[in-house]
Amino acid sequence: MEYKGRALQCNTVGNNIAELIFDSQDGSVNKFDKNSLQELDEVVKLLGKDQSVKGLLISSGKDSFIVGADINQFLGVFQEPLDILVQWVKDGQQVFSNLENLKIPSVCAINGFALGGGFELCLACTYRVASSGAKVGLPEVKLGLLPGFGGTSRLPRLIGADNAIEWTAGGKDYNPENALKAGAVDSVVEPEILRDASLDLLARAIRGELDWETKRKEKQQPLMLNENEAMMTFETARAFIAGKAGPNYPAPLTIVGVMQAGANLPLEGALEIEAEGFAELAKSPEATSLIGLFLGDQLLKKKAKSSKKIAEPVNRSAVLGAGIMGGGVAYQSAFKGIPIAMKDIAQAQLELGMKEAAKIMQKRIDRGQMEVEEMTHILTDITPTLSYENIAEADLVVEAVVEKESVKKAVLSETESIIRKNAILASNTSTISITKLAKGLERPEQFCGMHFFNPVHRMPLVEVIRGEKSSETTIASTVAFATAMGKSPIVVNDCPGFLVNRVLFPYFAGFTGLVSDGVDYEHIDKVMEKFGWPMGPACLLDVVGIDTAFHAGSVMAEGYPDRMSREDPTIISKMFEQKWFGKKNEKGFYIHSKDKKGKPKKEVNPETGNFIRDLNASSGDDISDEDIVDRMMLPMFMESSRCLEDNIVETPMEVDMGLIYGLGFPPFRGGIFRWADSTGLDELLQRAEKLKSFGKIYEPTEQIRMMVKDGQLFHPIR
Repeated sequence: MEYKGRALQCNTVGNNIAELIFDSQDGSVNKFDKNSLQELDEVVKLLGKDQSVKGLLISSGKDSFIVGADINQFLGVFQEPLDILVQWVKDGQQVFSNLENLKIPSVCAINGFALGGGFELCLACTYRVASSGAKVGLPEVKLGLLPGFGGTSRLPRLIGADNAIEWTAGGKDYNPENALKAGAVDSVVEPEILRDASLDLLARAIRGELDWETKRKEKQQPLMLNENEAMMTFETARAFIAGKAGPNYPAPLTIVGVMQAGANLPLEGALEIEAEGFAELAKSPEATSLIGLFLGDQLLKKKAKSSKKIAEPVNRSAVLGAGIMGGGVAYQSAFKGIPIAMKDIAQAQLELGMKEAAKIMQKRIDRGQMEVEEMTHILTDITPTLSYENIAEADLVVEAVVEKESVKKAVLSETESIIRKNAILASNTSTISITKLAKGLERPEQFCGMHFFNPVHRMPLVEVIRGEKSSETTIASTVAFATAMGKSPIVVNDCPGFLVNRVLFPYFAGFTGLVSDGVDYEHIDKVMEKFGWPMGPACLLDVVGIDTAFHAGSVMAEGYPDRMSREDPTIISKMFEQKWFGKKNEKGFYIHSKDKKGKPKKEVNPETGNFIRDLNASSGDDISDEDIVDRMMLPMFMESSRCLEDNIVETPMEVDMGLIYGLGFPPFRGGIFRWADSTGLDELLQRAEKLKSFGKIYEPTEQIRMMVKDGQLFHPIR
């Protein structure tokens, strides 16, 4: 038996055993794509005809087994009519069933990652032997899908419905020990003996020492749950998952439904239900969005990897300015193994920064994610200091002082004179032009923006801002440092507000306009939370800080006077005058406190209503929830489009990722441009025309008009 394709090779290895090796010639990892699926079909059919083959070993020629499907290839298939898509899934399932039904035992030798379709292939084999360094799992739910090549059908027959629901609806990877305990693999061995152990198991099955036919037959039978067992298993799971996933993520509940519908059917019937469930999810807008999020994340990783080629290493770092932001940056650097000095001019601020780092770690300890010894070690990698001497040897220094141009310039100039000549200096400014801040520096080519988002340890995004004179090495090194810190960096060109804040402030402008028109801000918050935002705009302003929003708003008004200039007083300016700064001093749109259990609590601030009544000319009763969404989201959309036109960001996908990772844009909507595509650009253009009297923030860009005319999308499906 011999077969040689681009993804698979099959050879006889002795004792009438065939070894099928996945070893793609088209990439560094094995993926299931159209070609590999076709080649697997061909090999299995050949094996079915070869009477001399007594057993089959499936292995990998790469460091990992199969990392999953090449989702890019299948996006086009997902656009087909539902019946065609269902048949496509069934065809794929049949390849796996043909493998399972060979009249010989099969053993899968799992090295590295076996995920998604890769693990479904393993489930179709008679036995599974895992390396101690392997990881297995079915992560399809993270893409808004379910495992469609047997994952929801075979897995519950191997490990029980309870475990299978947890595996498929949770989408986690599992180490081999946990997989063995659950029954998902049959044996765990050290990597160096994986192949030999797998061949030994196969030989035992061939000799009749193992009843492999009965084992296979058991996997193809109904689960045979009685009525009470089914109710306890599936209804309990459904209630739990509904509360956790929420209404915007249908995949977890669909998985439970598919598994329940197929539980008391033979495997063949369960697979049919699985195919229909997969197709239904693949056609959903949520799957389109979550797949887009996955592809966007892959793009950011690819770009970061490319930057690493010319990056200078950052072995020691420093942050100027302690407090909550500085403490967050210090923690993240030390947590990822990069020692950091944290400098401030006040001892009290240094203490605050260290407390912030300790608080983050204490929460990890409380959740069982960190040991006390690790916390102690990390804290020793943070050097709080009042002196510049302790930052002199840093490879990269992040300035995170107060958001005032004059203060930042003074600190940056002083720092540049102390640090090494080849060290990188970066500013954590959220709005001030990097090119402006670079004026007065002797080495502007080694200066750039490095904008973190609060809370630093939770928010994935870091904007790396290229100033007019920033060198490519500086940008690449900063990207590499952000990646080493566990962040997802996006490189943006310089402008007031950069990407995230540039599009956020028109969103805030939409909010203040609604408030001035008499719409209750608590209601606006509820409408936007229903849209999918983690918090409404009033609550977000409290978290950002009313003072920060006021100062940043001034920068944005100066940078874009035609559409972001403001006529005081606004609700923001009035609250700023009263020193109601939001969460930082517990008083803003809401009163912020803690309940008896110490959990954050917010209540409407009644005094804010007095200010709002002074601003209002109307009651706002005639403004619908749909109008609220349009008046909030259209300014963000228009400004995002301008960022593309102005070449601030390279691709629509990076804009989407920036808003998801930096602002918490609803992931199930896929980002501002995927939301626009799904809503319809022509529809949004019509809505914007109706709102143009509210100001230039609603004015469609020329790019959008041309795209509507030509029937284009920001994310065309190829």
